[in-house]
Amino acid sequence: QVQLVESGGGLVQPGGSLRLSCLASGFFVDYYNIGWFRQAPGKEREAVSCTGLAADSTYYADSLKGRFYISRDNANNTVYLQMNRLKPEDTAVYYCAAVFSTYGGKCPTGKYEYRYWGQGTQVTVSS
Repeated sequence: QVQLVESGGGLVQPGGSLRLSCLASGFFVDYYNIGWFRQAPGKEREAVSCTGLAADSTYYADSLKGRFYISRDNANNTVYLQMNRLKPEDTAVYYCAAVFSTYGGKCPTGKYEYRYWGQGTQVTVSS
């Protein structure tokens, strides 16, 4: 069955870095749009980043551009989210999500546009 498992979260000081991993099983990520979302307490789940089938088909939330970077390792069926210069407002549960794609267009950024979801990994940015 399709499964997505996030890892790499934890406690980090402001200005620090973390790399989140999303390991997929039951499907090949080569043919799926993959998104990273986050949800802080009391807030809606929001798009952080996504990657389409084409290498240059990526999206980043405006406030995260230049700090967060998404990448694929299709051979290992894994997608990463590198997070740099972390801020307290980045504290949230981070989720990866996947939806099948038939062409290398732009990846969707709406949470309702993704079919498969991981259980999330907690990222806490605090001194």
